[in-house]
Amino acid sequence: MTTLRQLEYLVAVDDERHFGRAADRVHVAQPTLSAQLSTLEHRLNTRLFDRSRKGVSPTPAGQEIIARARKILSDVEELEKFAKQIDNPLSGRLRLGVPPTLGPYILPHIVPTLHGKFPQLKLFVSEGAPNDIQMQVNEGKLDVALSPLPLVAPQLITERVFKEQLQIVMASDHPLAGKPVLEGRDLKGEKILAMQAGHHLHNQVKELCSMYDAELLYDYAGTSLDALRLMVGMGAGISFFPSLYILSEIREREDLLIKPMGEETPTRDIALIWRNDSRLDTQYRELADLFRQKSEEIMGRK
Repeated sequence: MTTLRQLEYLVAVDDERHFGRAADRVHVAQPTLSAQLSTLEHRLNTRLFDRSRKGVSPTPAGQEIIARARKILSDVEELEKFAKQIDNPLSGRLRLGVPPTLGPYILPHIVPTLHGKFPQLKLFVSEGAPNDIQMQVNEGKLDVALSPLPLVAPQLITERVFKEQLQIVMASDHPLAGKPVLEGRDLKGEKILAMQAGHHLHNQVKELCSMYDAELLYDYAGTSLDALRLMVGMGAGISFFPSLYILSEIREREDLLIKPMGEETPTRDIALIWRNDSRLDTQYRELADLFRQKSEEIMGRK
């Protein structure tokens, strides 16, 4: 019979791509791990990994079996978590994914409230690009994620939490500095800085540049919002920044100006997402309500 332990060994080798490191990770001797995987290969009548001087890699059949193993292990973990939370909801470990353009600027406001309301909840935060964390939720590597929309995995459950404005930030000596409110036509021909390709914000700013006939500076993409802010401060161009980042890192600065666009101000929808087969749907909706409440307080909408 195939065991959960064998599936854990299988996933560990796939993650580490090395039998020794995988054995260390699951706290067994390497011969034990290798023997168990050989038993699993024999039972499934298929080779799961190719072993070469370049390392370990899953076979095509192995890739499919590993994906199913991850799903099984995730289901078992969620079943155990659900059983523990019947009398004590939102307790134990919660793996939360957040993008780096959002997490650092909202979680410090929410974590104290979360800890006070659910003292037995252990929050583990993982940062990544929205597409990546959405796929990790879909694969069971993360329990929930706070992510901009749209989804790349449409089968996930989406609970919209808040709508975040994107405002233009520029150096204090920029030619548009004298205008209290900008309009789309003011951006025609302007040099616009954005995050690197792969970030949700890059795609959104790219669309805005096309809409307003502005010039997107591909060669000077920011690796982070902080890097983008520094380039804007040096006059390399202007950019769109999320409201939570502005509240945290820009609002009090004298070298930068924040410019709204009135009714044209772009926004991004932020949602809490989880798998549609989760047994903790009610608890995650309660968590989404907490995020919604705190975000409204932070952005002064109450």
